[in-house]
Amino acid sequence: MFLLIVSLVVVLPLIELYIIVQVGQQVGLLPTVALLIAISAVGTSLVKREGLRVYKDFTAAIQRGEEPSKQIVHGVCVLAAGVFLFAPGFISDALAITLLLPPTRALATKLVLRRSRSKITVIRATHSGPIVETRGTLASSFDVIDVDPHEGENKQ
Repeated sequence: MFLLIVSLVVVLPLIELYIIVQVGQQVGLLPTVALLIAISAVGTSLVKREGLRVYKDFTAAIQRGEEPSKQIVHGVCVLAAGVFLFAPGFISDALAITLLLPPTRALATKLVLRRSRSKITVIRATHSGPIVETRGTLASSFDVIDVDPHEGENKQ
């Protein structure tokens, strides 16, 4: 894990810089900068569009009473794509656009959910008792007793 973090923090920016310099030598400084800006602008609009789509799917799943785990993984992929677009460079931009593609997100979702299903326990609370109407409001058919935890103690 430490090696992965070091490579992301140190090695990846050096590779990005090397590729930017190589592209700059081939096409020139201004076209390289313009290309980086254009890719970031297109990627940002894609992040916004896909982020809104994931948010709508998330809220729809919640309203249907479903577990929104798939939408959460998609949201994390879109968030990671946004972070990669923030970093200048062609590798991070390519990785970001790859994360924005629905097939890539579906694959990531499948891998993450398969790995996490064995570690997560979901407990759903349900009420199966009858519902009765009392004075215009709905209430369940059982009584609630409020108990003071300090009741019966000697007060001094």
